[in-house]
Amino acid sequence: MTADSLEDTVTGLPRSNGELVFAQPWESRAFGIAAALADQGLFSWKDFQQNLIAEVSRREAEPGEYSYYDRWLGALEALLSERGVVSADDIDARADVLCHRPAGHDHRDDGHGDHTH
Repeated sequence: MTADSLEDTVTGLPRSNGELVFAQPWESRAFGIAAALADQGLFSWKDFQQNLIAEVSRREAEPGEYSYYDRWLGALEALLSERGVVSADDIDARADVLCHRPAGHDHRDDGHGDHTH
């Protein structure tokens, strides 16, 4: 049985009290990006699902830890690269920049967090 729509896929994802479960904030962001891009018609959900199945199968054959949302992100990156939206080199360069930012860089206590503006 395959899921042809986002709703079918979401039904099978881990939940707690009816809510989707994400171990890390980036996992929910990756999920949201894929859902939004599919909703905008950049790719079909079925195309994303096929890439995800391939990513999961490939990773399950490799030794080491396994993260479902790592594979989710890999499937999204591959699909965006295949479609010419962004190259793998661009993704790697952006990831490198993000990985080298200091911890808490975007959580300064400079009054921005009061959100009264």
